Amino acid sequence: MNAIQTDSHAVFFEDAAIEALRDHISKTSYSRIFVLTDNNTAQHCLPELIRWIPEAASWTCLEIKAGEAHKHIGSCMEVWEGLSASGADRHSLLVNLGGGVVTDLGGFVASTYQRGIRFINIPTSLLAMVDASVGGKTGVDLGPLKNQVGVINQPEMVLICKVFLKTLDPRELRSGFAEMLKHGLIRDADYWRQLAALETPADAVAHIRHSVALKNEVVQQDPTEKNLRKILNFGHTLGHAIESHFLGHPDLETLLHGEAIVIGMILEAFLATRLCDLPEHQANEIRDVLLSHYPRVDIPREHRPEIVRLLIHDKKNTHGKVLFTLLEQIGKATYNQEVPADLLEASFDYYAE
Repeated sequence: MNAIQTDSHAVFFEDAAIEALRDHISKTSYSRIFVLTDNNTAQHCLPELIRWIPEAASWTCLEIKAGEAHKHIGSCMEVWEGLSASGADRHSLLVNLGGGVVTDLGGFVASTYQRGIRFINIPTSLLAMVDASVGGKTGVDLGPLKNQVGVINQPEMVLICKVFLKTLDPRELRSGFAEMLKHGLIRDADYWRQLAALETPADAVAHIRHSVALKNEVVQQDPTEKNLRKILNFGHTLGHAIESHFLGHPDLETLLHGEAIVIGMILEAFLATRLCDLPEHQANEIRDVLLSHYPRVDIPREHRPEIVRLLIHDKKNTHGKVLFTLLEQIGKATYNQEVPADLLEASFDYYAE
């Protein structure tokens, strides 16, 4: 499978990824190599990496706790201190082996430790493979608020190997599948229909490269998210607010990222019918396809105002205005759309029907 070349690095797949890592390590004089895992990938994925690269057994392993709840500055402190205590210098390398929490947090740690050391991402979840593999976004959450602290910085390379997906449960696969469906909705109607016809999210694994290529095509045109790259946020304005609310509320079960984004995409598809002339039958198609894979989540009516208040923290906002990415049709997105408050309430009703 051919590598995908971004402006700054390559995304390698399968056997070529392993060879690229071996070649890079042999040709680069790193003073020390560190590998960042969480407690799950340390158990299930690190042994596979060592099997490919036996010398990885001698790399210093730093471990954080798994899950979005641990994607915060406190975990960064632990990793920074671990790097410092183990003698990391500006010629060290950090290999981030894990899902989006590990690659986002690890990339941020590497970008800021001693004003920046180099890093490599090896995503181990479907979500990280199709979403965090391109674009250079790094960072952590601020309390329950998603990705409020971070920088855009690129890895040396990204390595995608599907063997790691065998460690995921079906819910995690569904979470990643949501981002793939989004790629089709914003950029490629034929891809959306291809994914919509799949029986299970597990069948989407064969399409990982196409999702990475679609995202890379957008990012290359707008690396710092001034304009076009904003279309990648479809479903994320309301989705992130919902994810943050469920993460921070003691009486609600935490949602995985993709689960929250699915809700956001259904809500924002409804908004698009009112503001961007998205045909209603297409909004209903989006809703029906998504709900065929993702159980409807009960969002108590009394929780809606708090979710809406969280929208003010969305990173696309400017001059106090909450701006949405919406669809003009399946396969074509537009951005910087203001949404009246009364339509937000109606979108929740549409999802709850």
